[in-house]
Amino acid sequence: MEKWLSSGFFQRLFLNETFWINSAIVVAGTLVIYWLLRSAIRFISGRIARYSEDRHVRLTSILVEILRSTSQLLLLIFSLLIALRFIDVPPSWNAFISHGWFLAFAVQLAMWIDCGIRLWLHNLLRDPLHVRNPVTTVILGILLRVVVWVMMLLAILSNMGINITALVASLGVGGIAIALAIQTVLSDVFASLAIGFDKPFEHGDFIVFGDIAGSIEHIGLKTTRLRSLSGEQIVCSNTILLQQTIHNYKRMQQRRILFRFGLSYGTPSAQVREVSDLVKSIIQGIELTRFDRAHFFAFEDSKLTFEVVYFVLDADYNKYMDIQQEINLQLMAALEQRDIRFAFPIRQVEFSGGRIPPVEMLRAENDEQEARRA
Repeated sequence: MEKWLSSGFFQRLFLNETFWINSAIVVAGTLVIYWLLRSAIRFISGRIARYSEDRHVRLTSILVEILRSTSQLLLLIFSLLIALRFIDVPPSWNAFISHGWFLAFAVQLAMWIDCGIRLWLHNLLRDPLHVRNPVTTVILGILLRVVVWVMMLLAILSNMGINITALVASLGVGGIAIALAIQTVLSDVFASLAIGFDKPFEHGDFIVFGDIAGSIEHIGLKTTRLRSLSGEQIVCSNTILLQQTIHNYKRMQQRRILFRFGLSYGTPSAQVREVSDLVKSIIQGIELTRFDRAHFFAFEDSKLTFEVVYFVLDADYNKYMDIQQEINLQLMAALEQRDIRFAFPIRQVEFSGGRIPPVEMLRAENDEQEARRA
């Protein structure tokens, strides 16, 4: 610096007419090109926006937002690099300009892709037709954005002449070490992703697995929380939950019901034959039901057993209980009208091979009186 000052380098530079002309060309060219690029982006985004409004295409609306998110600083750098082509620059500047082009383009491309991922995931969460797990969507967005920016960084380093092979290898070894250290957490995270993509259950579904039953309240990064029928919250690991056989009652389209009842052995066979048709008429007369069968099933202890199968065309458990109660009440009333009795447990004891021993009732009464006095 002292050498340049003593030799009058800056003095000759400022007095050089070519320097000022080139500077003016670069500044003017940068401003004009910047205005042209901004106008082109605004024009293209405006045309696409009008097309999106007319056709109601979601993809084009995302494209409009991506174009409008273009970095003004990077656009200015692009304009400057283009303007430098209008003048003669030292040969040593060519490599700098070339790297500048790639750097600006790589960063802007990564920003466009990042914006597209965010908008796409935002639209997925706002879709009223398909309710998605927000936690899974956030995880997916983070992973995709990390991949985009890591690829951009590696591309920039490679363009600058840095050997990225060793860097990638070290990152791979480090990633394996970290994965082994937190494998339990990662298994729950990937289980959360599996729940989000496969959708065995969603928020609000009523599920049963093992001896646990409850409604899904929250599907988190590591755990899923349920609200049981008794009121307490149940927290279960995502990995353990996916290893279970899950019964999802929210997605039940119809409920198959089987129930039995017994008639007294004193019921005549003609009346027993009428009971199946009677049950059929009762079930068919109730809404949201589909009758399947009703049969005299078996001779059992103390009763003639009937087996009935029907379908409730609604997944609501309370609705099923209301229907079953109505069937039971109508069945009781119909059997009472026909003087048919339900069976109740009866046990008969027969004594053979001698006389029945006498029972001393008086002595028993005396013992009871003495016990009361005591």
